[in-house]
Amino acid sequence: MEQDELLPSVQVSTRVMGLRLLTGLVQGALLYWIYRSAQQGGWLASTPAVMAPLLMAGLLLPAMLISAMGYMAPKKLALWMLLAAGAVLAIALHAVQRDVGLLLASGAGGNPAWRVLAGPVLPCGAVFLFIAHTLVLAGALDQRRIASYDRYFDLSWKLVVQLLFSAVFVGALWLVLLMGSGLFAMVKLDFFKKMLTEAWFNVPVICFAWSCAMHITDVRPAIVRGIRSLLLVLLSWLLLVAAVIITGFLCTLPFTGLAALWSTGHATALLLAADAVLIVLINAAFQNGHVKAALAVRVSARVAALLVLPLTAIAVYALGLRVHDYGWTSDRVIAAAALVVASCYAFGYAWAAQRYESWLVPIAIVNVATSMVVLAVLMALLTPIADPARLSVNNQMARLAKGKTKPALFDFHYLRFEGQRYGQQALEQLAQQSSGPEAAWIREQASKALKEVQPWAPARPGTLVSVRDNLTLWPQGARLPDSFAAQRWQGRDGSVPGCLTMAGMKCDALILDMDGDGQPEVLLFSGAGYPGPALYRRDSDGEWSLHGRLALQGSACPALVERLKLGQFQLVAPPIRALQLGAQVLQFQSAFDQDDCKALTPASAMVPAPAAAPAASSP
Repeated sequence: MEQDELLPSVQVSTRVMGLRLLTGLVQGALLYWIYRSAQQGGWLASTPAVMAPLLMAGLLLPAMLISAMGYMAPKKLALWMLLAAGAVLAIALHAVQRDVGLLLASGAGGNPAWRVLAGPVLPCGAVFLFIAHTLVLAGALDQRRIASYDRYFDLSWKLVVQLLFSAVFVGALWLVLLMGSGLFAMVKLDFFKKMLTEAWFNVPVICFAWSCAMHITDVRPAIVRGIRSLLLVLLSWLLLVAAVIITGFLCTLPFTGLAALWSTGHATALLLAADAVLIVLINAAFQNGHVKAALAVRVSARVAALLVLPLTAIAVYALGLRVHDYGWTSDRVIAAAALVVASCYAFGYAWAAQRYESWLVPIAIVNVATSMVVLAVLMALLTPIADPARLSVNNQMARLAKGKTKPALFDFHYLRFEGQRYGQQALEQLAQQSSGPEAAWIREQASKALKEVQPWAPARPGTLVSVRDNLTLWPQGARLPDSFAAQRWQGRDGSVPGCLTMAGMKCDALILDMDGDGQPEVLLFSGAGYPGPALYRRDSDGEWSLHGRLALQGSACPALVERLKLGQFQLVAPPIRALQLGAQVLQFQSAFDQDDCKALTPASAMVPAPAAAPAASSP
């Protein structure tokens, strides 16, 4: 069935065009008002419970209204917009409520409404409204609750193309305006350039241009259909490549094992991405089920439909391992929700692929049914029903209470900045804890976390086991001091290397006695991102701290680093005396010549020395 036959002729009326353009102007005025209120700091800016729903509604609802004008009766359209506004209100108010009590740095965003909608809230809300709008609009056009799959297919892809090309149109318009400002600037007229920097001009212009593009693409269905057909044909041939690659990947797993996959730390995300690629490409080849695809495409689609199931199964197993070892986090809750949707596709497509008498026709039923599941999952994630922050905080607290997570490994920083209001409440509870293992230390760490204002400041705590596992000791046979491995590095100087605070981070550690007092120091080579190897020394209070840095960049001369690791060095007095200013001693760093590096013996020719014997130490 052609798209022209599916869409009524009322869409091209002048009245509909005027209403759509007016909607764009009203949207621009609303967003500009919100922007100005945020800048001026009025009552709206200080009331996120009002500002966040207005901002989310102003960004999402106008596009829905414009696309539905001319296709739904006024009463039905008003009722649908009212229901959509209710969904936006529920999502935005929950986002505000879960953000209550958080003290973020001023650099995290001055607009509180934008802050609470940042992250997955706005995009997930947009996906929810897009799917719901497609289902409702298709039902209204077919005048039944469940429309035909042809209608769902045409309408959903039409909206996708409209949104994409409206964005392209707005971008092209802005380039033309920038060109105009440049032309006027050449003749010393900068009013155009200044105007483009003013919100009162660019916000309404962008919204008005968007509404124009939505209308133009709507009244030219042949153009939309042609673009859609070309896009789907190109994507369908990519399915052959994707099916071959993923089949090869799955065939290698029995020989390589899954250990390498788990070591990446993001196996679930990669497998879900592969699932998404296959699902999109399968639907690009299937389209509405009436298109005659080439034999290679049909075979690839059937094979790909079977591949989704093992990919999803491995992803479920990978996520299960992470949850078993480390518990739930917000990201893992979201991944679990995505796996619920992926499982619906996986089992449904496998069922469709085994029916050899049809061209994957049953996936039409699977797609419609799974869209309902997606709506339910998104609504659960965006409301208190299955809020990722709430579920993850409850799980992490339960693991701490049951001893599954040791206090030294507990991530207080996660509760502070990723646990939202629930994490805040959990930290307040921990700050009052009076019983249990290391209760005093837990109270201290929770109190410190409550005072933190920089989301990126402290790293995760390390433990005796993780620090030892992260360090490669030199010379061979050297022993790491127990006090160094046992020290909790959380909340210390921000220059502390990641290998002391996070699992999986690696450093080389040279154990040596720099001052000849019989007590070892630790020289850490922590790789890129640090100014040079860091020397740690135990202070009089028993704590290890940064004592100095070696003026050496390992990437500039790897041979020097290799000599240090093998113990082929001596401790000597510096040729230039240091400068002492009170308690501070300033030493000169020796100049480094690249020719000296080239003259060094290659690392492969070196023989390990038994130990580094000190020759002379500086007074």
